[in-house]
Amino acid sequence: MSRNPSPTLPRPTFPRPTFYEFFAGGGMARLGLGEAWDCAFANDFDPVKARAYRANFPDAAAHFHEGDVWKLDAAHLPGQADLAWASSPCQDFSLAGARAGLAGGRSSAFFGFWRLVQALNAEGRAPRTIVIENVVGLLTSHGGADFQALCQALADEGYRFGALEIDAARFVPQSRPRVFVVATKAEPPPSLVGESPFHSRALAEAHGRLPAELAARWVWWRLPAPPARNTELSSLLEDDGAVVWRTAAQTQLLLGQMSPLHRRRFEAERAAKGRAVGAAYRRIRTENGVRVQRAEVRLDGLAGCLRTPGGGSSRQMLLIADAGGLRSRLVSPREAARLMGLPETYALPASANGALHVTGDGVAVPVVAWLAENLLDPLVEAGVQPIAAE
Repeated sequence: MSRNPSPTLPRPTFPRPTFYEFFAGGGMARLGLGEAWDCAFANDFDPVKARAYRANFPDAAAHFHEGDVWKLDAAHLPGQADLAWASSPCQDFSLAGARAGLAGGRSSAFFGFWRLVQALNAEGRAPRTIVIENVVGLLTSHGGADFQALCQALADEGYRFGALEIDAARFVPQSRPRVFVVATKAEPPPSLVGESPFHSRALAEAHGRLPAELAARWVWWRLPAPPARNTELSSLLEDDGAVVWRTAAQTQLLLGQMSPLHRRRFEAERAAKGRAVGAAYRRIRTENGVRVQRAEVRLDGLAGCLRTPGGGSSRQMLLIADAGGLRSRLVSPREAARLMGLPETYALPASANGALHVTGDGVAVPVVAWLAENLLDPLVEAGVQPIAAE
């Protein structure tokens, strides 16, 4: 697993680590882990995501299981994986959702996954490392009770754990903050423990609410900051002729839904730079006691957090003003894929809704890659015995 082997001295060879990917979607965690890892098992119950997974991973027939996680048992999972990755449904933790918490119908899928970990642990083959990825609302759901319940579940199965709050905006031009809970069966190596820019205030407060017996099992994972991002939203856009633009009347309607403050900021950006590119969502706001629909545009070079088309969410739009005039359109499926860090070769579903369903419900690939390179790879390597060099 070493990335920089010595040119003169033989090094021990480590076996390729294996992982299970639960709630795999289109396989974005797998892409982030990269070729150094072997996928032993993956699952998702959504047929659109399952087709996307199969379309992008030719070996899917050997390890991908389409179906409800509650219908799996330990016998479906081969061997003992070095890592189990679980991006369980996040709607019940979302700050924009109903906040049903771990008892909610969607997030209860987490317990379908967790019963498998418990069964594997009883057989002596629990994953050595677990990553649970979810929205930041997990930290505060039900006053922190849901996060405490998650930590308790990990502790009950013998794991030590910590968490990191990482915004994909560090890597791609999309605002997408997520929490990554990383748990291990092994004693964490000192080199992986310490300060990190990903120890947010919300995370510190969540840790502070834990009872003493759980706080004692906490690990402050050290994860360095990545290099400065060198892309902006405008750099990922498709050619003007390759996309469908909305009508002038629709663009004027969008402009009219902006608050005076947002309109002034947009015009100031256009005047200062000669071109303004803004990402816009329609939202319902209460003004003077009246609910009104507003278009909110960000001009910081980032897209807003991508969403799935379902659940009443509006599609994210682009508002562009330059020498060619003022125009607007929806974010395209390929642009959404780029905002998730997916390669150009990634095969998207044919329908726009299907493609946005896969991308909007995934984990940003470069975030997983950074986590793997700087924490998961060395964590696994520290607990794996090398194969003697010949």
